[in-house]
Amino acid sequence: MTSSYLEANARERIAQVLDAGSFEEFLPPSKRIVSPHLGQLDAPVSFDDGVVVGRGALNGAKVFAVAQEGGFMGGAVGEVHGAKLVGLLKRAVQERAEGILLLLETGGVRLHEANAGLIAVSEVMRAVLDTRAAGIPVIVLVGGSNGCFGGMGIVARCANAIIMSEEGRLAMSGPEVIETANGVEEFDSRDRALVWRTTGGKHRYLLGDCHGIVADDTAAFRTAATQALKAFKNNPTALSLQALEAEQAMLEQRIARFGDAADPLEIWQRLGIGKPQDIAMLEAAAFTALAEPHRVKGQA
Repeated sequence: MTSSYLEANARERIAQVLDAGSFEEFLPPSKRIVSPHLGQLDAPVSFDDGVVVGRGALNGAKVFAVAQEGGFMGGAVGEVHGAKLVGLLKRAVQERAEGILLLLETGGVRLHEANAGLIAVSEVMRAVLDTRAAGIPVIVLVGGSNGCFGGMGIVARCANAIIMSEEGRLAMSGPEVIETANGVEEFDSRDRALVWRTTGGKHRYLLGDCHGIVADDTAAFRTAATQALKAFKNNPTALSLQALEAEQAMLEQRIARFGDAADPLEIWQRLGIGKPQDIAMLEAAAFTALAEPHRVKGQA
């Protein structure tokens, strides 16, 4: 029996991905650590500020974990939300965790506290890179209905590995933002097929932005996260300038190769996939098997 990752809330996801009963939450709702900015604007607050942080175990390995709550302001990041993320990452380094799991679901930064949120996201980026530099792998899971957008989309790409479901989405700007800025001719946010084939898990996997595609099942995410952590243990590669430069070169080549493509399906064809419409309909395992020989491979 499967349990939908998409339909679960933050606490359900973190409890089901980690070993049963192992999660210890830091700053739980009972502490009532809320955003001071939202209260000043008479906006609703959440007693955990929309993010669950703590430590637990993944198949016996000591890990620290974060789960953003998409049901509160779309998982958007504010000052307190970001501070909880940064604090967890720093504590993980101090306690020499075996890995970090970031269960991200967010539309980006809260407009209510934009400057504080932007600063918070930049601090999260630095903390992720510091964690990797300390030899601790950071693994991102994306499968919530809000996707992973904005500054947290950049945070995700700073990690060692990203695991997505087909339903998950990853990008810098969301469809509505692009449409508002450049018009519906540039990007029609109501065209759900276009949205998913542009920002969805399968497209991100083929472009090398995502390291694994799984079914919409918390057990599948758990298995993939366990495998990613094991892969790092077997090949512990620290963050390096050479790896970052190789990743930058890959991105430059990707723009040169696909920059003029009008639709993601055209990119799939250039990657050597003969019938992209057919492969787009496959389940995660079958899609991965057929797509693996064609995908762009990242470095960092």
